[in-house]
Amino acid sequence: MKFSIIERFRLIGVIEGLSYLTLLFIAMPIKYMMGNPIYVKIVGMAHGILFILFILAQTQASIKHKFKLNDNAIYFIASLIPFGTFFTDRRLKKVV
Repeated sequence: MKFSIIERFRLIGVIEGLSYLTLLFIAMPIKYMMGNPIYVKIVGMAHGILFILFILAQTQASIKHKFKLNDNAIYFIASLIPFGTFFTDRRLKKVV
């Protein structure tokens, strides 16, 4: 199955958002409440890789669809906020 650039950006955004929520609400409580840091290491590494993929996908989508600077800023800032990438996904549905 071949995805368009926007569809790939949306998919990576959703997966990255889920990894962020997993890190914040599952892995970190396990680390600090149960003293087991391995989950933060594993989920944190996966999240970091997904975040880099998100930025690369955003760059590709921005170049192809000529996003305004304001839109790029919104997408980037949303990726730093829990649940923000789901806002991004809803907004990107309008671009497709």
